[in-house]
Amino acid sequence: MWWYAHMAGDTHPDAPPEGLAGEPGTESVERSGDVEYGVDEKPPTGESVLLGLQHYLTMVGANIAVPLALAGAMGMPSRWQPLYIGTFFVVSGVGTLLQTIVGNRYPIVQGATFSMLAPAIAIIGFVGTGPGQWQQAIVALQGAIIVGGIVEMAVGYFGVMGWLKQYLSPIVIAPTIALIGLSLFSSPQVTMANQAWWLVGLTVVLIVLFSQYLDRSHRVFRLYPVLLGIVGAWAIATVLSVVGIIPSGSAAFVDLSTVANASLVQVPMPLQWGMPTFQTSFIVGMFAGVVASMIESFGDYHAVARLAGERAPSARRIDHGIGTEGLATVFAGIMGTGNGSTSYSENIGAIGLTGVASRYVIQIGAVLMLFVGFIGYFGALITTIPDPIVGGLYIAMFGQIAAVGLSNLKHVDLDSSRNVFIVGLALFCGLAIPAYMGNIESAIAFQQGMASTPILGPFLGLKVVSDTVYVVGGTGMAVGGLVAFVLDNTVEGTRAERGLDEWDQLTENDDAFDSATERYLKGD
Repeated sequence: MWWYAHMAGDTHPDAPPEGLAGEPGTESVERSGDVEYGVDEKPPTGESVLLGLQHYLTMVGANIAVPLALAGAMGMPSRWQPLYIGTFFVVSGVGTLLQTIVGNRYPIVQGATFSMLAPAIAIIGFVGTGPGQWQQAIVALQGAIIVGGIVEMAVGYFGVMGWLKQYLSPIVIAPTIALIGLSLFSSPQVTMANQAWWLVGLTVVLIVLFSQYLDRSHRVFRLYPVLLGIVGAWAIATVLSVVGIIPSGSAAFVDLSTVANASLVQVPMPLQWGMPTFQTSFIVGMFAGVVASMIESFGDYHAVARLAGERAPSARRIDHGIGTEGLATVFAGIMGTGNGSTSYSENIGAIGLTGVASRYVIQIGAVLMLFVGFIGYFGALITTIPDPIVGGLYIAMFGQIAAVGLSNLKHVDLDSSRNVFIVGLALFCGLAIPAYMGNIESAIAFQQGMASTPILGPFLGLKVVSDTVYVVGGTGMAVGGLVAFVLDNTVEGTRAERGLDEWDQLTENDDAFDSATERYLKGD
Protein backbone atom coordinates (compact mmCIF):
# COMPACT_ATOMS: atom_id res chain seq x y z
CA MET A 1 0.00 0.00 0.00
CA TRP A 2 1.06 3.61 -0.47
CA TRP A 3 1.98 4.12 3.20
CA TYR A 4 3.42 0.64 3.70
CA ALA A 5 6.23 1.20 1.19
CA HIS A 6 7.39 4.17 3.23
CA MET A 7 7.25 2.26 6.52
CA ALA A 8 8.98 -0.84 5.23
CA GLY A 9 11.84 0.94 3.48
CA ASP A 10 15.34 -0.47 4.02
CA THR A 11 17.57 1.15 6.63
CA HIS A 12 21.33 0.62 6.62
CA PRO A 13 22.13 -1.48 9.71
CA ASP A 14 25.06 0.71 10.69
CA ALA A 15 23.21 4.01 10.34
CA PRO A 16 20.70 5.55 12.74
CA PRO A 17 17.06 5.03 11.79
CA GLU A 18 15.76 7.45 9.19
CA GLY A 19 14.73 10.79 10.57
CA LEU A 20 16.63 10.42 13.86
CA ALA A 21 19.50 12.53 15.04
CA GLY A 22 21.24 13.26 18.31
CA GLU A 23 20.25 11.52 21.52
CA PRO A 24 17.76 8.69 20.91
CA GLY A 25 14.25 9.41 22.04
CA THR A 26 14.56 13.19 22.00
CA GLU A 27 14.06 14.04 18.31
CA SER A 28 10.97 13.65 16.17
CA VAL A 29 10.66 10.87 13.63
CA GLU A 30 10.50 12.23 10.10
CA ARG A 31 6.82 12.37 9.28
CA SER A 32 5.56 10.48 6.26
CA GLY A 33 4.23 12.60 3.41
CA ASP A 34 1.07 10.49 3.65
CA VAL A 35 0.20 12.02 7.05
CA GLU A 36 -2.16 14.86 6.17
CA TYR A 37 -2.63 16.11 9.74
CA GLY A 38 -0.40 15.15 12.67
CA VAL A 39 -1.49 14.29 16.19
CA ASP A 40 -1.30 17.86 17.50
CA GLU A 41 -2.66 19.61 14.40
CA LYS A 42 -6.19 20.98 13.99
CA PRO A 43 -7.89 20.83 10.58
CA PRO A 44 -10.43 23.58 9.75
CA THR A 45 -13.66 23.21 11.70
CA GLY A 46 -15.77 22.09 8.74
CA GLU A 47 -13.26 19.41 7.78
CA SER A 48 -12.95 18.32 11.41
CA VAL A 49 -16.70 17.75 11.72
CA LEU A 50 -16.82 15.61 8.58
CA LEU A 51 -13.70 13.70 9.62
CA GLY A 52 -15.19 13.19 13.07
CA LEU A 53 -18.40 11.89 11.48
CA GLN A 54 -16.28 9.50 9.43
CA HIS A 55 -14.71 8.10 12.60
CA TYR A 56 -18.16 7.78 14.16
CA LEU A 57 -19.46 5.79 11.19
CA THR A 58 -16.30 3.66 11.21
CA MET A 59 -16.82 2.48 14.79
CA VAL A 60 -20.60 2.25 14.75
CA GLY A 61 -20.76 -1.35 13.50
CA ALA A 62 -18.88 -2.83 16.46
CA ASN A 63 -20.45 -0.43 18.94
CA ILE A 64 -23.90 -1.62 17.90
CA ALA A 65 -23.01 -5.30 17.45
CA VAL A 66 -21.93 -5.74 21.08
CA PRO A 67 -25.10 -4.33 22.74
CA LEU A 68 -27.33 -6.18 20.27
CA ALA A 69 -25.53 -9.44 21.07
CA LEU A 70 -25.83 -8.84 24.82
CA ALA A 71 -29.46 -7.71 24.62
CA GLY A 72 -30.36 -10.82 22.65
CA ALA A 73 -28.52 -13.11 25.05
CA MET A 74 -30.19 -11.52 28.10
CA GLY A 75 -33.65 -11.42 26.58
CA MET A 76 -33.88 -7.65 27.09
CA PRO A 77 -37.30 -6.34 25.96
CA SER A 78 -37.15 -4.45 22.65
CA ARG A 79 -38.51 -1.25 24.22
CA TRP A 80 -35.33 -0.92 26.30
CA GLN A 81 -32.86 -1.66 23.53
CA PRO A 82 -32.62 1.85 21.97
CA LEU A 83 -31.71 3.26 25.40
CA TYR A 84 -29.25 0.42 25.91
CA ILE A 85 -27.52 1.13 22.58
CA GLY A 86 -27.53 4.87 23.34
CA THR A 87 -25.74 4.15 26.61
CA PHE A 88 -22.91 2.50 24.68
CA PHE A 89 -22.44 5.62 22.56
CA VAL A 90 -22.41 7.89 25.61
CA VAL A 91 -19.79 5.67 27.25
CA SER A 92 -17.73 5.61 24.02
CA GLY A 93 -17.83 9.39 23.77
CA VAL A 94 -16.76 9.91 27.38
CA GLY A 95 -14.06 7.22 27.13
CA THR A 96 -12.64 8.73 23.94
CA LEU A 97 -12.51 12.22 25.45
CA LEU A 98 -10.80 10.83 28.56
CA GLN A 99 -8.19 8.99 26.48
CA THR A 100 -7.39 11.93 24.20
CA ILE A 101 -7.31 14.53 27.00
CA VAL A 102 -6.00 12.82 30.16
CA GLY A 103 -4.91 9.40 28.84
CA ASN A 104 -2.18 8.59 26.33
CA ARG A 105 -3.36 11.49 24.10
CA TYR A 106 -3.18 9.40 20.95
CA PRO A 107 -5.94 9.80 18.33
CA ILE A 108 -7.68 6.63 19.48
CA VAL A 109 -11.42 5.96 19.70
CA GLN A 110 -12.67 4.01 22.73
CA GLY A 111 -15.65 1.72 22.46
CA ALA A 112 -17.28 -1.58 23.34
CA THR A 113 -14.97 -4.59 23.30
CA PHE A 114 -15.56 -8.07 21.89
CA SER A 115 -12.93 -9.39 24.33
CA MET A 116 -15.44 -9.13 27.18
CA LEU A 117 -18.35 -10.53 25.18
CA ALA A 118 -17.54 -14.21 25.75
CA PRO A 119 -17.31 -13.96 29.56
CA ALA A 120 -20.43 -11.77 29.58
CA ILE A 121 -22.44 -14.37 27.69
CA ALA A 122 -21.13 -17.06 30.06
CA ILE A 123 -22.32 -14.98 33.03
CA ILE A 124 -25.71 -14.46 31.40
CA GLY A 125 -26.03 -18.20 30.86
CA PHE A 126 -25.28 -18.82 34.53
CA VAL A 127 -27.84 -16.25 35.75
CA GLY A 128 -30.50 -17.50 33.35
CA THR A 129 -32.62 -15.96 30.62
CA GLY A 130 -36.14 -16.50 31.91
CA PRO A 131 -38.80 -13.77 32.11
CA GLY A 132 -37.51 -10.77 34.06
CA GLN A 133 -34.04 -12.25 34.56
CA TRP A 134 -32.35 -9.85 32.14
CA GLN A 135 -32.08 -7.25 34.91
CA GLN A 136 -30.39 -9.76 37.23
CA ALA A 137 -27.95 -10.57 34.44
CA ILE A 138 -27.05 -6.98 33.63
CA VAL A 139 -26.42 -5.94 37.26
CA ALA A 140 -24.20 -9.03 37.64
CA LEU A 141 -22.30 -7.90 34.54
CA GLN A 142 -22.02 -4.39 35.97
CA GLY A 143 -20.35 -5.67 39.13
CA ALA A 144 -17.83 -7.78 37.21
CA ILE A 145 -17.07 -4.90 34.82
CA ILE A 146 -16.54 -2.37 37.62
CA VAL A 147 -14.06 -4.59 39.48
CA GLY A 148 -12.29 -5.49 36.23
CA GLY A 149 -11.96 -1.81 35.40
CA ILE A 150 -10.51 -1.02 38.83
CA VAL A 151 -7.88 -3.74 38.36
CA GLU A 152 -7.07 -2.40 34.89
CA MET A 153 -6.63 1.09 36.36
CA ALA A 154 -4.19 -0.34 38.91
CA VAL A 155 -2.25 -2.20 36.20
CA GLY A 156 -1.91 1.03 34.24
CA TYR A 157 -1.40 3.70 36.87
CA PHE A 158 0.98 1.58 38.98
CA GLY A 159 3.19 1.02 35.94
CA VAL A 160 2.75 -2.73 35.50
CA MET A 161 2.00 -2.57 31.77
CA GLY A 162 4.86 -0.17 31.12
CA TRP A 163 7.23 -2.40 33.09
CA LEU A 164 6.33 -5.30 30.80
CA LYS A 165 7.36 -3.22 27.78
CA GLN A 166 11.04 -4.07 28.36
CA TYR A 167 10.18 -7.68 27.54
CA LEU A 168 8.15 -6.81 24.43
CA SER A 169 10.29 -6.74 21.30
CA PRO A 170 9.08 -6.26 17.71
CA ILE A 171 8.94 -10.08 17.57
CA VAL A 172 6.05 -9.90 20.07
CA ILE A 173 4.39 -6.74 18.84
CA ALA A 174 4.28 -7.71 15.14
CA PRO A 175 2.04 -10.80 15.43
CA THR A 176 -0.08 -9.14 18.14
CA ILE A 177 -0.97 -6.19 15.91
CA ALA A 178 -1.28 -8.38 12.81
CA LEU A 179 -3.80 -10.61 14.59
CA ILE A 180 -5.91 -7.58 15.51
CA GLY A 181 -6.56 -7.22 11.79
CA LEU A 182 -6.65 -10.89 10.86
CA SER A 183 -9.02 -11.84 13.70
CA LEU A 184 -12.02 -10.26 11.96
CA PHE A 185 -11.76 -12.22 8.71
CA SER A 186 -14.37 -14.63 10.10
CA SER A 187 -16.72 -12.00 11.56
CA PRO A 188 -20.44 -12.59 10.77
CA GLN A 189 -20.58 -9.34 8.79
CA VAL A 190 -18.11 -10.92 6.35
CA THR A 191 -18.89 -14.65 6.38
CA MET A 192 -22.63 -14.99 7.15
CA ALA A 193 -24.37 -17.58 4.96
CA ASN A 194 -26.96 -15.19 3.51
CA GLN A 195 -24.36 -12.53 2.72
CA ALA A 196 -25.19 -9.90 0.08
CA TRP A 197 -21.79 -10.08 -1.58
CA TRP A 198 -22.63 -7.45 -4.17
CA LEU A 199 -23.04 -4.86 -1.40
CA VAL A 200 -19.87 -6.02 0.38
CA GLY A 201 -17.99 -5.74 -2.91
CA LEU A 202 -19.50 -2.33 -3.69
CA THR A 203 -18.37 -0.98 -0.31
CA VAL A 204 -14.84 -2.33 -0.77
CA VAL A 205 -14.59 -1.02 -4.34
CA LEU A 206 -15.76 2.46 -3.32
CA ILE A 207 -13.31 2.71 -0.41
CA VAL A 208 -10.41 1.41 -2.54
CA LEU A 209 -11.39 3.71 -5.42
CA PHE A 210 -11.48 6.81 -3.23
CA SER A 211 -8.42 6.03 -1.08
CA GLN A 212 -6.06 4.53 -3.66
CA TYR A 213 -7.01 5.72 -7.16
CA LEU A 214 -8.68 9.10 -6.69
CA ASP A 215 -6.80 10.31 -3.60
CA ARG A 216 -4.46 12.50 -5.67
CA SER A 217 -7.16 13.86 -7.97
CA HIS A 218 -9.02 15.76 -5.25
CA ARG A 219 -8.41 16.32 -1.55
CA VAL A 220 -11.94 15.24 -0.63
CA PHE A 221 -11.17 11.67 -1.73
CA ARG A 222 -7.98 11.68 0.31
CA LEU A 223 -9.71 12.84 3.51
CA TYR A 224 -13.08 11.07 3.36
CA PRO A 225 -12.72 7.70 1.59
CA VAL A 226 -14.44 5.74 4.37
CA LEU A 227 -17.28 8.25 4.78
CA LEU A 228 -17.86 8.41 1.01
CA GLY A 229 -17.73 4.62 0.70
CA ILE A 230 -20.19 3.98 3.52
CA VAL A 231 -22.63 6.73 2.53
CA GLY A 232 -22.47 5.77 -1.16
CA ALA A 233 -23.19 2.08 -0.55
CA TRP A 234 -25.79 2.93 2.10
CA ALA A 235 -27.63 5.32 -0.23
CA ILE A 236 -27.75 2.77 -3.04
CA ALA A 237 -29.03 0.04 -0.71
CA THR A 238 -31.66 2.43 0.70
CA VAL A 239 -33.00 3.40 -2.73
CA LEU A 240 -33.13 -0.22 -3.89
CA SER A 241 -34.93 -1.19 -0.66
CA VAL A 242 -37.52 1.59 -0.95
CA VAL A 243 -38.40 0.75 -4.57
CA GLY A 244 -38.70 -2.94 -3.70
CA ILE A 245 -35.74 -4.33 -5.65
CA ILE A 246 -34.10 -5.55 -2.43
CA PRO A 247 -36.62 -7.74 -0.51
CA SER A 248 -37.14 -7.29 3.22
CA GLY A 249 -35.50 -10.61 4.05
CA SER A 250 -32.21 -9.72 2.36
CA ALA A 251 -29.09 -8.86 4.35
CA ALA A 252 -28.81 -5.74 2.17
CA PHE A 253 -32.30 -4.47 3.05
CA VAL A 254 -32.51 -1.05 4.74
CA ASP A 255 -35.47 -0.92 7.14
CA LEU A 256 -36.41 2.73 7.68
CA SER A 257 -39.38 1.85 9.90
CA THR A 258 -37.05 1.68 12.91
CA VAL A 259 -36.34 5.40 12.48
CA ALA A 260 -40.04 6.31 12.37
CA ASN A 261 -40.71 4.40 15.59
CA ALA A 262 -37.75 5.85 17.52
CA SER A 263 -38.11 8.40 20.33
CA LEU A 264 -36.61 11.85 19.94
CA VAL A 265 -34.77 12.08 23.26
CA GLN A 266 -33.44 9.38 25.57
CA VAL A 267 -31.38 9.96 28.71
CA PRO A 268 -28.93 7.21 29.77
CA MET A 269 -28.40 7.40 33.54
CA PRO A 270 -25.92 5.85 35.99
CA LEU A 271 -27.19 2.64 37.63
CA GLN A 272 -30.26 2.81 35.38
CA TRP A 273 -30.81 -0.97 35.60
CA GLY A 274 -30.26 -1.25 39.37
CA MET A 275 -27.41 -1.63 41.85
CA PRO A 276 -24.51 -3.85 40.69
CA THR A 277 -24.03 -7.26 42.26
CA PHE A 278 -20.61 -8.82 42.85
CA GLN A 279 -19.76 -12.52 42.53
CA THR A 280 -16.18 -13.80 42.62
CA SER A 281 -16.43 -16.31 39.75
CA PHE A 282 -18.02 -13.68 37.50
CA ILE A 283 -15.30 -11.17 38.35
CA VAL A 284 -12.46 -13.60 37.62
CA GLY A 285 -14.05 -14.71 34.36
CA MET A 286 -14.52 -11.11 33.24
CA PHE A 287 -10.92 -10.25 34.14
CA ALA A 288 -9.76 -12.67 31.46
CA GLY A 289 -11.55 -10.43 28.98
CA VAL A 290 -9.90 -7.38 30.54
CA VAL A 291 -6.45 -8.97 30.07
CA ALA A 292 -7.22 -9.69 26.41
CA SER A 293 -8.41 -6.10 25.98
CA MET A 294 -5.18 -4.72 27.48
CA ILE A 295 -3.05 -6.83 25.14
CA GLU A 296 -5.08 -5.62 22.16
CA SER A 297 -4.75 -1.99 23.27
CA PHE A 298 -0.99 -2.36 23.73
CA GLY A 299 -0.77 -3.37 20.08
CA ASP A 300 -3.14 -0.59 19.02
CA TYR A 301 -0.95 2.07 20.66
CA HIS A 302 2.03 0.95 18.61
CA ALA A 303 -0.05 0.75 15.43
CA VAL A 304 -1.47 4.26 15.76
CA ALA A 305 1.97 5.68 16.58
CA ARG A 306 3.38 4.21 13.36
CA LEU A 307 0.51 5.45 11.21
CA ALA A 308 0.69 8.92 12.77
CA GLY A 309 4.44 9.19 12.13
CA GLU A 310 5.21 9.21 15.86
CA ARG A 311 7.82 7.33 17.85
CA ALA A 312 6.83 4.06 19.51
CA PRO A 313 5.02 4.82 22.80
CA SER A 314 7.05 5.02 25.98
CA ALA A 315 6.25 2.89 29.03
CA ARG A 316 4.79 5.99 30.69
CA ARG A 317 2.40 6.71 27.83
CA ILE A 318 1.30 3.06 27.72
CA ASP A 319 0.62 3.10 31.47
CA HIS A 320 -1.57 6.19 31.20
CA GLY A 321 -3.44 4.72 28.24
CA ILE A 322 -4.22 1.43 30.01
CA GLY A 323 -5.10 3.24 33.25
CA THR A 324 -7.52 5.52 31.42
CA GLU A 325 -9.12 2.55 29.67
CA GLY A 326 -9.66 1.07 33.13
CA LEU A 327 -11.30 4.31 34.25
CA ALA A 328 -13.57 4.27 31.19
CA THR A 329 -14.42 0.62 31.91
CA VAL A 330 -15.47 1.51 35.47
CA PHE A 331 -17.66 4.27 34.01
CA ALA A 332 -19.16 1.74 31.56
CA GLY A 333 -19.98 -0.54 34.49
CA ILE A 334 -21.67 2.26 36.41
CA MET A 335 -23.70 3.27 33.34
CA GLY A 336 -24.81 -0.34 32.87
CA THR A 337 -23.45 -1.39 29.48
CA GLY A 338 -22.40 -4.83 30.71
CA ASN A 339 -19.22 -4.30 28.69
CA GLY A 340 -15.95 -2.40 29.03
CA SER A 341 -13.97 0.12 27.00
CA THR A 342 -11.07 -0.54 24.66
CA SER A 343 -9.23 1.09 21.77
CA TYR A 344 -10.77 0.61 18.33
CA SER A 345 -8.63 -0.87 15.56
CA GLU A 346 -11.25 0.19 12.98
CA ASN A 347 -10.47 3.84 13.58
CA ILE A 348 -6.72 3.25 13.49
CA GLY A 349 -7.31 1.75 10.04
CA ALA A 350 -9.20 4.92 9.07
CA ILE A 351 -6.15 6.98 10.07
CA GLY A 352 -4.05 4.86 7.71
CA LEU A 353 -6.50 5.38 4.84
CA THR A 354 -6.99 9.12 5.30
CA GLY A 355 -3.64 10.25 6.71
CA VAL A 356 -5.55 12.27 9.33
CA ALA A 357 -4.07 11.54 12.77
CA SER A 358 -5.39 14.66 14.50
CA ARG A 359 -6.40 14.21 18.12
CA TYR A 360 -8.83 17.10 17.65
CA VAL A 361 -10.74 15.20 14.94
CA ILE A 362 -11.16 12.20 17.25
CA GLN A 363 -12.52 14.53 19.95
CA ILE A 364 -15.08 15.90 17.47
CA GLY A 365 -16.11 12.31 16.78
CA ALA A 366 -16.43 11.71 20.53
CA VAL A 367 -18.78 14.67 20.88
CA LEU A 368 -20.89 13.22 18.05
CA MET A 369 -21.05 9.90 19.91
CA LEU A 370 -22.26 11.67 23.04
CA PHE A 371 -24.87 13.62 21.08
CA VAL A 372 -26.17 10.54 19.27
CA GLY A 373 -26.45 8.67 22.57
CA PHE A 374 -29.14 11.12 23.70
CA ILE A 375 -30.99 11.42 20.35
CA GLY A 376 -33.05 8.35 19.58
CA TYR A 377 -33.57 9.15 15.88
CA PHE A 378 -29.85 9.29 15.09
CA GLY A 379 -29.13 6.02 16.83
CA ALA A 380 -32.03 4.36 15.04
CA LEU A 381 -30.81 5.71 11.68
CA ILE A 382 -27.32 4.32 12.21
CA THR A 383 -28.76 0.89 13.02
CA THR A 384 -30.16 0.76 9.47
CA ILE A 385 -26.64 0.37 8.01
CA PRO A 386 -26.75 -3.19 6.58
CA ASP A 387 -24.23 -5.74 7.83
CA PRO A 388 -22.71 -6.22 4.35
CA ILE A 389 -21.56 -2.58 4.39
CA VAL A 390 -19.92 -3.13 7.78
CA GLY A 391 -18.31 -6.29 6.37
CA GLY A 392 -16.96 -4.36 3.40
CA LEU A 393 -15.53 -1.80 5.79
CA TYR A 394 -13.75 -4.56 7.72
CA ILE A 395 -12.28 -6.06 4.55
CA ALA A 396 -10.98 -2.71 3.33
CA MET A 397 -9.36 -1.68 6.60
CA PHE A 398 -8.32 -4.65 8.71
CA GLY A 399 -5.85 -6.02 6.20
CA GLN A 400 -4.10 -2.69 6.59
CA ILE A 401 -3.83 -3.18 10.35
CA ALA A 402 -2.27 -6.61 9.77
CA ALA A 403 0.28 -5.08 7.39
CA VAL A 404 1.17 -2.37 9.93
CA GLY A 405 1.82 -5.09 12.50
CA LEU A 406 4.08 -7.10 10.22
CA SER A 407 6.00 -3.97 9.21
CA ASN A 408 7.50 -3.95 12.73
CA LEU A 409 9.60 -6.92 11.61
CA LYS A 410 11.85 -4.60 9.60
CA HIS A 411 13.65 -3.93 12.89
CA VAL A 412 14.57 -7.58 13.49
CA ASP A 413 16.92 -10.04 11.81
CA LEU A 414 14.66 -11.99 9.46
CA ASP A 415 17.59 -14.21 8.44
CA SER A 416 17.37 -15.66 11.96
CA SER A 417 15.52 -19.00 12.01
CA ARG A 418 14.69 -18.25 15.66
CA ASN A 419 12.73 -15.11 14.77
CA VAL A 420 10.96 -16.65 11.77
CA PHE A 421 9.87 -19.64 13.85
CA ILE A 422 8.48 -17.53 16.71
CA VAL A 423 6.52 -15.18 14.45
CA GLY A 424 5.13 -18.02 12.35
CA LEU A 425 4.05 -20.08 15.35
CA ALA A 426 2.47 -17.05 17.05
CA LEU A 427 0.45 -16.18 13.95
CA PHE A 428 -0.70 -19.76 13.41
CA CYS A 429 -1.71 -20.25 17.06
CA GLY A 430 -3.44 -16.86 17.07
CA LEU A 431 -5.67 -18.02 14.22
CA ALA A 432 -6.05 -21.73 15.01
CA ILE A 433 -6.77 -21.72 18.75
CA PRO A 434 -9.61 -19.12 18.60
CA ALA A 435 -11.09 -21.11 15.69
CA TYR A 436 -11.02 -24.21 17.90
CA MET A 437 -12.62 -22.29 20.79
CA GLY A 438 -15.34 -21.11 18.43
CA ASN A 439 -16.32 -24.72 17.74
CA ILE A 440 -17.00 -25.35 21.44
CA GLU A 441 -20.65 -24.96 22.36
CA SER A 442 -20.20 -22.90 25.53
CA ALA A 443 -17.91 -22.06 28.44
CA ILE A 444 -19.62 -24.82 30.44
CA ALA A 445 -18.88 -27.39 27.73
CA PHE A 446 -15.25 -26.25 27.68
CA GLN A 447 -15.03 -26.60 31.47
CA GLN A 448 -16.33 -30.15 31.24
CA GLY A 449 -13.74 -30.98 28.60
CA MET A 450 -10.94 -29.48 30.68
CA ALA A 451 -12.06 -31.47 33.72
CA SER A 452 -11.59 -34.72 31.79
CA THR A 453 -7.90 -33.97 31.08
CA PRO A 454 -5.67 -36.73 32.51
CA ILE A 455 -3.77 -35.81 35.73
CA LEU A 456 -4.42 -32.04 35.49
CA GLY A 457 -8.20 -32.39 35.17
CA PRO A 458 -9.06 -31.41 38.77
CA PHE A 459 -7.12 -28.15 38.38
CA LEU A 460 -8.03 -27.31 34.78
CA GLY A 461 -11.68 -28.09 35.51
CA LEU A 462 -11.94 -25.32 38.10
CA LYS A 463 -14.39 -22.72 36.81
CA VAL A 464 -11.95 -19.85 37.39
CA VAL A 465 -9.22 -21.62 35.40
CA SER A 466 -11.40 -22.90 32.56
CA ASP A 467 -13.21 -19.58 32.12
CA THR A 468 -9.89 -17.72 31.93
CA VAL A 469 -8.45 -20.14 29.36
CA TYR A 470 -11.71 -20.06 27.38
CA VAL A 471 -11.80 -16.28 27.10
CA VAL A 472 -8.09 -15.71 26.46
CA GLY A 473 -7.97 -18.68 24.06
CA GLY A 474 -10.83 -17.20 22.05
CA THR A 475 -8.97 -13.92 21.49
CA GLY A 476 -6.48 -14.14 18.63
CA MET A 477 -4.24 -11.24 19.58
CA ALA A 478 -4.03 -12.51 23.17
CA VAL A 479 -3.03 -16.02 22.07
CA GLY A 480 -0.51 -14.85 19.48
CA GLY A 481 0.92 -12.21 21.79
CA LEU A 482 1.35 -14.65 24.67
CA VAL A 483 2.99 -17.32 22.47
CA ALA A 484 5.41 -14.77 21.03
CA PHE A 485 6.08 -13.26 24.47
CA VAL A 486 6.99 -16.58 26.09
CA LEU A 487 9.16 -17.81 23.23
CA ASP A 488 10.93 -14.51 22.59
CA ASN A 489 11.92 -14.23 26.25
CA THR A 490 12.98 -17.87 26.71
CA VAL A 491 14.62 -18.85 23.39
CA GLU A 492 18.20 -17.55 23.23
CA GLY A 493 18.71 -14.50 21.02
CA THR A 494 20.73 -11.27 21.03
CA ARG A 495 19.17 -7.83 21.50
CA ALA A 496 20.18 -6.85 17.99
CA GLU A 497 18.71 -10.07 16.58
CA ARG A 498 15.41 -9.43 18.38
CA GLY A 499 15.26 -5.81 17.18
CA LEU A 500 15.51 -4.33 20.68
CA ASP A 501 18.54 -2.13 19.95
CA GLU A 502 16.86 -0.35 17.05
CA TRP A 503 13.53 -0.39 18.90
CA ASP A 504 15.09 1.53 21.79
CA GLN A 505 16.17 4.25 19.36
CA LEU A 506 12.67 4.49 17.92
CA THR A 507 10.88 4.68 21.30
CA GLU A 508 10.15 8.07 22.80
CA ASN A 509 11.67 8.95 26.17
CA ASP A 510 9.37 8.94 29.19
CA ASP A 511 9.82 12.70 29.55
CA ALA A 512 8.36 13.17 26.05
CA PHE A 513 4.93 12.47 27.54
CA ASP A 514 3.34 14.75 30.13
CA SER A 515 0.36 13.60 32.18
CA ALA A 516 -2.74 15.77 32.49
CA THR A 517 -1.61 16.89 35.96
CA GLU A 518 1.82 17.90 34.69
CA ARG A 519 0.34 19.83 31.78
CA TYR A 520 -2.00 21.62 34.18
CA LEU A 521 0.87 22.60 36.47
CA LYS A 522 2.84 23.86 33.46
CA GLY A 523 -0.16 25.83 32.27
CA ASP A 524 -0.34 23.93 28.95
